[in-house]
Amino acid sequence: MRKQKGFSLIELLIVVAIILIIAAIAIPNLLRARIAANESAAASTIRTLNTAEVSYITAYPASNYGVLAVLGGAAPCTANNVTACLIDQTLATDNGGNGKSGYHTDVLTPAAGEYIATENPIAIGSTGVNSFCAVEDAVIHKDATGAKTAYAACSALPSLGN
Repeated sequence: MRKQKGFSLIELLIVVAIILIIAAIAIPNLLRARIAANESAAASTIRTLNTAEVSYITAYPASNYGVLAVLGGAAPCTANNVTACLIDQTLATDNGGNGKSGYHTDVLTPAAGEYIATENPIAIGSTGVNSFCAVEDAVIHKDATGAKTAYAACSALPSLGN
């Protein structure tokens, strides 16, 4: 009887089964890590927007707070009350578009002396779970439902404990 070289079908099936078991364990952990990273980036973006809003209202007090497009500006940017050059243009042009790090960014000015900065997951449960918001008090609030938050509801949500 000759000795055969190579692997038998059963050996190959066992290897494939082991790889599938490892993948089944690793992929959910990878997705959770990605969601955590996206949420961290979203909270950081809210902090950036709070700083930009304070800088904008200080530099241009007659202009009220600024929306996303006003806080940014295309390069080469010249700072004024229409393009303040306080945030990068990628962030300034999101405004419900493609999103950055799995989140949509928006800044609204519902009335004079008011603004709300929001970060909402593009796909709840996939790119993020929580949504974040802040108003002129600069405290970041979290909504565990992931829903977009209105100005009046933001301050009632739990804060991140800045």
